[in-house]
Amino acid sequence: MVKRIKESWNSRLGVILAVAGSAVGLGNFLRFPGQAAEYGGGAFMLAYFISFLLIGLPICWAEWIMGRHGGQAGFNSCPGIFNYITRRPAFKYIGVIGVLIPVIIYMYYVYIEAWCLGYAVNFLTGNMDFTSVEQSGEFWGNFIGIGADGSAMGFGLQQVGFYLLLVFILNFVLIYRGISRGIELFCKYAMPTLVVIAFIILLRVLTLGTPDLEQPARNVSNGLGFMWNPVKHVVELKDETGTWVVDREVVDEQRLAAVNAAAANSDTMRVRHISMRQQLLNPQLWLAAAGQIFFSLSVGFGVIITYSSYMSKNDDVVLSGLAATSANEFCEVALGGLITLPAAVTFLGVAGVAGMGTFGLGFNVLPMVFANMAFGEMFGFLFFFLLFLAAVTSSLSMLQPGIAFLEEAMKINRKQSVALLGLITAIGCGFVVYFSKDVKALDTLDFWIGTFLIFVLSTFQIIIFGWVLGADKGLDFAKQGAAIRIPRFFSFVMKYISPALLLIIFGLWMAANIFGINLSTGETHYSNYVVDLFIEPNTVARLSVGLILLVAGLFTLITAINPDYKNLNKKQ
Repeated sequence: MVKRIKESWNSRLGVILAVAGSAVGLGNFLRFPGQAAEYGGGAFMLAYFISFLLIGLPICWAEWIMGRHGGQAGFNSCPGIFNYITRRPAFKYIGVIGVLIPVIIYMYYVYIEAWCLGYAVNFLTGNMDFTSVEQSGEFWGNFIGIGADGSAMGFGLQQVGFYLLLVFILNFVLIYRGISRGIELFCKYAMPTLVVIAFIILLRVLTLGTPDLEQPARNVSNGLGFMWNPVKHVVELKDETGTWVVDREVVDEQRLAAVNAAAANSDTMRVRHISMRQQLLNPQLWLAAAGQIFFSLSVGFGVIITYSSYMSKNDDVVLSGLAATSANEFCEVALGGLITLPAAVTFLGVAGVAGMGTFGLGFNVLPMVFANMAFGEMFGFLFFFLLFLAAVTSSLSMLQPGIAFLEEAMKINRKQSVALLGLITAIGCGFVVYFSKDVKALDTLDFWIGTFLIFVLSTFQIIIFGWVLGADKGLDFAKQGAAIRIPRFFSFVMKYISPALLLIIFGLWMAANIFGINLSTGETHYSNYVVDLFIEPNTVARLSVGLILLVAGLFTLITAINPDYKNLNKKQ
């Protein structure tokens, strides 16, 4: 048995920047703008902030409070903290989810992290001279090995292998140095650097104006309008079967007037104006807003509860939690929201951007945008280096829950836990990188772990806080060392409203994304993830789920044999 060294944060600023760093990642600068644009701009933002107040912030505070409470008893992992708070053996196995999620996500997130570093280096060396999105997309496909399994294993400058090896080693060197000398030290420098770079890029984007005078609708103002306007104006065309099909969205006032005039004289063209109220009645919009909050704040990842367990009894969890979430929201809304979509719309127009997913927007559209911008090589390098820094602060947070769990449950030291977790994640990462065709392995792991299980863990966390620990008792714990207090009405929110909303949203999400029920029409088509597993079996998808179950089984076994968990009872 090895005696573990008690770790802690050096400062309040350190833990705030570390937690903010865990939340600030690729989702802030790529996923959020795409979601906001797809689901109505202003309407999405209203649903987003409601989800933040009623789901995100309550769960975030609950994690901070429970983590610090469990940490005072010497527990730093989700299984140990759940077991300590509930005194019920079954809950330590639920806590395993809080270790499984970040460890599995790390296996593919570090792969994407390597993309960011590779793109930064290739912009710096002048290898990103694209004239079209298709050309940029071809580079991305070759870089990550999307064409065939095993093709991502190269180590050239324009292949991902070298960058992956580099970032993997970097992450484990930092995590080996521990909480204060590794995570905290890196985040103290990386987070301010990240924000400064973002401001430089933002200034450049907001001064783009109208680069192509022959395309007056492609300007920064329309880019902002596409993302933030509360009302959407959609041009629809009637096909041969008489069905109205969406053609494009219009933002520019002059163009809107022109298409309205054209539609008035056409039987096969119409302009549909979708009000904020109509958009808010779309269940998918609320699912997207709530899902973005989970990604945005890192709630339900098992990260915050681990980070806060290293705080002392009198460390302020209320203000620290609020500061960390505010820093993340600023990076997402004020920086990510003002950089990505306006830049893309300015060069490609609304039609060229609408419907682009996270990867399409980030690694196909934006590289082409920077390539056609004045001083584009420099700004392209800065943007992807910004993404790289954000990704590292997030990936470090994904490793610490696994490190804490292995040290706590197996009674091993930092060197041993780093070696063991390094082996586990290296095998998983190798699996993801080898099965790179159509990013099938990455996509399957992200769906079942990065979305499905996050909903599950978040729901359990808020129920444990509100109904097992007790919301009132939890808020009393939060007062210790607090400069401000959580408003008392949050007790009601955390006990009743947050769990109810989570259960409703999770139920709707299951209906839409697993059973394939169209929430607007009622039509049913099983999702691709269900088809891949049960209807038209896909080997890579099944192997991906098998990897999840294998790691889950290992962590469950380690939890089951830990004597500290077994000996804890209600009297202790």
